Amino acid sequence: MSGQATMHEGGRGEAPDADTIEAICRATIAKLPAQFAEHLGDIVFAVEEYADDETLAALGLEHPLDLSGLYHGRPLGEKSSMDSGTMPDRIVLYRRAILEEWIETGVRLDDLVAHVTIHEIGHHFGLSDDDMHALEDSAEDRAP
Repeated sequence: MSGQATMHEGGRGEAPDADTIEAICRATIAKLPAQFAEHLGDIVFAVEEYADDETLAALGLEHPLDLSGLYHGRPLGEKSSMDSGTMPDRIVLYRRAILEEWIETGVRLDDLVAHVTIHEIGHHFGLSDDDMHALEDSAEDRAP
C-alpha cells in the first residue's frame, strides 16, 4: 500500500508519507474525549517535512530532527475576545523527525504520532505533562 511502511526483519519498507501521518493524527483526535474534541474545531493540523530554521532558532534548537511537533497559538485559558482577526491556531507534525524517532525507538508509528499529537493538543489546552499523559491514556482506552 502506498505511503504505508512495512518493517521486515532485516530490512525497511517504504517510509510513511505525510498523508499517512495526518491520517494517524486525525484518528487520534477522533478518539479524544468529547470535552477536548469539541474545542479543537478551529485548529489547523498540518504535516511538514521538518521545522524551518526560523522555528528552530525561536525554540533554541539546532537540528530539525530535534522537533517532532509544534503548537502555534495561544492556549485556551489565555484567549480573549480581543483575539478576533488572528490566524487560527496550528499544530504541525514534522514527518522526518517523527520517522527518525520511530526508527531509533522501535515504537509503533501510530503510537508515536498519537503521542506527539496529544502532546501538542495539550499545549492548546495549557495542560501539564502529567495531564497530557492522562489524556493520552484516555485516548488509548477508547481505541477500537
